[in-house]
Amino acid sequence: MFLLAVSATISLVLGISQEVVLGNSMGSNTGWAQSAAIIGAIVITVTATAANDYQKNYKFERLQQRTEERWVTAIRSGKSCHISIYDIVVGDVLLIDTGDILPADGILVEASQILCDESHLSGESELVRKIPADQYGGDSTASPFVFSGAIVSQGIGTYVVTAVGMNLTSGRIAMALHNRTQQTPLQQRLGRLAKRIIIVSSIIGAVYFLILFIRWLVQLKSPNGPKTARDKGESFLDVFMIAATVIVIGVPEGLSLAVSVALAFATTRMLRDNNLVRLLRSCEVMGNATCICTDKTGTLTTNDMNVMSGVIGCDEKFGPNSQTPPDVANPARSNLLSASELAAQLAIDVRGILKSSIALNSTAFEQGGSGSGNFGGSSTEIALLRFARDHLGMASLAQQRANAEIVELFPFDTDRKYMGVVIRWGDKFRLLVKGAPEIIISNCSTTLESTMRNWNPREELISTVLREEKRAELEDAVYDYACKRYRTIAMAYRDLESWPPVESTNSEGDPIDLHGYFDEAFREQMTFVALFALRDPLRPEVVESIRKCQDAGVFVRMVTGDNLATAEAIALESGIFTAGGIAMDGPTFRRLTPKQMDAVIPRLQVLARSTADDKAQLVMALKRLGETVAVTGDGTNDAFALKAADVGFSMGKSGTQVAKDASSIVLLDDNFASIVKAVAWGRGISDATKKYCQVIGPMNHARKKTRLILISFEQFQFTLNITAVIITVISTLVGDVDSSVFNVVQLLWLNLILDILAGLALSTDYPRPYLMRRKPEPRSASLISLTMWKMILGQSIYQLAVIFTMQYAGGKLWSEASDDQAQTVVFNTYMFIQLFNQIK
Repeated sequence: MFLLAVSATISLVLGISQEVVLGNSMGSNTGWAQSAAIIGAIVITVTATAANDYQKNYKFERLQQRTEERWVTAIRSGKSCHISIYDIVVGDVLLIDTGDILPADGILVEASQILCDESHLSGESELVRKIPADQYGGDSTASPFVFSGAIVSQGIGTYVVTAVGMNLTSGRIAMALHNRTQQTPLQQRLGRLAKRIIIVSSIIGAVYFLILFIRWLVQLKSPNGPKTARDKGESFLDVFMIAATVIVIGVPEGLSLAVSVALAFATTRMLRDNNLVRLLRSCEVMGNATCICTDKTGTLTTNDMNVMSGVIGCDEKFGPNSQTPPDVANPARSNLLSASELAAQLAIDVRGILKSSIALNSTAFEQGGSGSGNFGGSSTEIALLRFARDHLGMASLAQQRANAEIVELFPFDTDRKYMGVVIRWGDKFRLLVKGAPEIIISNCSTTLESTMRNWNPREELISTVLREEKRAELEDAVYDYACKRYRTIAMAYRDLESWPPVESTNSEGDPIDLHGYFDEAFREQMTFVALFALRDPLRPEVVESIRKCQDAGVFVRMVTGDNLATAEAIALESGIFTAGGIAMDGPTFRRLTPKQMDAVIPRLQVLARSTADDKAQLVMALKRLGETVAVTGDGTNDAFALKAADVGFSMGKSGTQVAKDASSIVLLDDNFASIVKAVAWGRGISDATKKYCQVIGPMNHARKKTRLILISFEQFQFTLNITAVIITVISTLVGDVDSSVFNVVQLLWLNLILDILAGLALSTDYPRPYLMRRKPEPRSASLISLTMWKMILGQSIYQLAVIFTMQYAGGKLWSEASDDQAQTVVFNTYMFIQLFNQIK
């Protein structure tokens, strides 16, 4: 393009000077008008490309800013509120939880078992223990100071911000996992192809120029050759410009442009579809995903839980409402009380321990200030807090916690499947635990009885031995609730003489492992309190979204921490669990040998009671089997699976910051339907480029008819390059430079309109419905398939035959037309052929 611009400028100067000096009657052979047109076409092409690059870079910068933005929970004027990390000021009180990346420096006010990863400052991988400021006494092993960019690996608490912006110790607001904008696999493959095309075109252009140059040298001594130095110079410029133009038209300059535009357009539109793209390559890779491993809660379900049923002690059950119709087959069910009716008859101490187990053993908080009733936190804890407020007479959450002395809080752990809190109870301590029913019930040796005030005049806690038949009844209740697609939560307690039973430090002065003692205390002498069944409705659009995935050849698997019966019921309702599929729990999955795992995984549709390690192991096994894997995750431990997957989706609402930083795409609405939209956009990127340059993927003869529609789009660009070069080369070699079918301006017009502008138009197309009715392309798919070559060669032969016939035999059709008129007809015919080739 540069050489063509230089030669056109020289030709323009010569043409204008000859027009001025010698007059119009002695005009130059080249003509200044054609040179001006060439320069104008070059300017338009460069301007269009530069404008597109600017717009693309602007969109990517805006997307990067959106990616880096985070929201934290702060307490201002006594009310909890969500603020951006860019709005944090000194003096703000921020809440922190496991998995958070601290946005500012500060001092801890409240802390419960907080361990921070400060390796970004110290370079040491060892976790640092943090304690509240009022407990700090100069101990070097623990401090109240927290720093921006540190990862909260364990615990919860609050801290006062002491530094922001440039005053941060780390010199940055947060330790986000910044990722340079890298080329996608598609861009890399197209870049390599473009280099080959440039080399081939340059060789052809050089040979072509050498032939024309030798012929030009021969013509210099011919009687009909150029006489003056000016004529010789202009004839040489004609030769040089036609050779340079052949190189320009032979190289699809919009090749990388089309992909960049498609990516920029897709990422912007995906943001509107609640997909925040963090890694550009994930847009393309998602289009070829062969399986999706998805969570259940919040992704397939609405994440809006409500307590529907439950058991208090071992005998007192309640249901969704008190208007239960008579059940002849099961008279006991006809007498099932509602939650309000049962709560009104509970003994005072029973209601008290239920409120304590719900309000104190929780990391949820009250948004909008004390007494607002608007809770924030996990959906499970919010549902239990609503139950306590509506049926147990719980006051504001802040007041409930202020009336108790919390000694130690152990947040929920996905590997343990339970959480606990130690509170002071008179001169003793009480351990409250809640979590997965199968774990809680198995560790209980006693249970509450006489929970109703009619049987308990003193309204105190009365416990009895948990007999095996009662334990079996509780397990049956858990199974029945799970079959109704309910999530179950069990609660238990234990009174302790002291906490911890030994000094808080050992003989060497190091802190003891309170988590270890908590686990040990939980494993014996626990008293069963209650079992709650919570309903989390399936999202209405999930069934249709999963059906679209299955039609698109994408295998959907559910990986959840719920028990197997609940997972099977939800998977069956959503369409994930089908005939011939396998449902398995985490402990069974972990016992499989690698050979057994390879045999089971292709049919595995549900993995229940799984841990983050199970999810990561499943992802790596699927990749080992050649699958392109997308996975969802929201917890800190999910970061390994999110990084291991080809595309990791983190949850924008419920996900931790560590999970978001490890992911490729953030689901802003936590909705599975948004993942399906990402698949469609990923395929749309590839197909938008195929429409332009026909080099993105293979065609399979067994694919549906809708797939073949793409061939008509794909063939146009390469056919244009091949035919334009062949027509120009042959026509100039048969005749002379002036006898070319297309002159330089016409060739540049083809390059501008059908290369640059067509690429811009076709790359900004929306995904078509037929994209979700074909199978994903394998990793080993070649860029140009045999079918594509057949279409290219067939179209090229057809176009060459038509144009050469019109050029050399057209005189019989328009014998009275001038050469310029005949050339115009041929050029317009070629343009219409390309147009119909593009849109047919």
